[in-house]
Amino acid sequence: MTRSPTTADWLSILLLGLIWGGTFAVVRLALDGYGPVTVACARTTLGAAAMLGLMRAMGRRVPRLTPRLAGYLVAIGALSTALPFLLLSWGQQYVPSAFAGISMAALPLFVLPLAAVFSDEPFHWRAATGVGVGFAGALVLIGPGVLAPGAGLSAWGQLACLAAALSYAVASILTRRCPPVDGVVLTALSLTVGAMILVPVMLATEGVPGWTGAVPGVALLFLGLLPTALAALIRVTVIRSAGSVFMTLVNYQVPVWSMAIGALALNEALPWRFFVALALILLGLGIGQGRNLRALFARAAPAK
Repeated sequence: MTRSPTTADWLSILLLGLIWGGTFAVVRLALDGYGPVTVACARTTLGAAAMLGLMRAMGRRVPRLTPRLAGYLVAIGALSTALPFLLLSWGQQYVPSAFAGISMAALPLFVLPLAAVFSDEPFHWRAATGVGVGFAGALVLIGPGVLAPGAGLSAWGQLACLAAALSYAVASILTRRCPPVDGVVLTALSLTVGAMILVPVMLATEGVPGWTGAVPGVALLFLGLLPTALAALIRVTVIRSAGSVFMTLVNYQVPVWSMAIGALALNEALPWRFFVALALILLGLGIGQGRNLRALFARAAPAK
């Protein structure tokens, strides 16, 4: 049973928002020295190594791999690591990091209707309204000319970022339906699957990476360690302490951090449609999750 969020829980949520929100700017820095497949591959491979080490240090064991569980692990690994990491890395060659961060805010909007179809979660009128408002924000984000002739690779980069959000959403549904597996173990095995997919793709397309400089090299290390190993440990701790509903507060922070860091650290321009899109997406999330959020803040009295 979860309890009221403590000061440590709130600080952990803020830290997760900062880490995940800053990931998109770090991907942009890594792309200055490496190809998109190498960036995605390094993220999964280093993350897998870190998580397997963390799993061992925490005494967690791999469960017995039945054909059903193995199938889920392969699908979750492909759709939660290999595919979205590759789509985001490729897409961020052509769009600002802030765009990628805002597109991730649409993730829960994909999850709600998918959960209604593929699980037993109801899709009530409030959720439908929230999804509609949120997708209006997504349309504002990509702009009216995304599919127009001559839109160029920028349009494809935008669609790749949104496709990554959809991939994460499908992986989320599969994770809910997956046989019970410890969260740290599931993260480690998912990243391992992603690495097994991306390593041969990287070798075939971009070859063995070398050291291209301090900034892109450190960026690769950051991507493999902080948004994966450290963030996964914090995520599991927060969910066990304050619950999964409390964890959803990260969804509201990530796009804000991504915009702020992109503007301040990378001098990215922030078109007006980014702000309108963010407002609509967050409003949609608020409408769709309003009941859960009210219940959360009702029990979020200061811990004694």
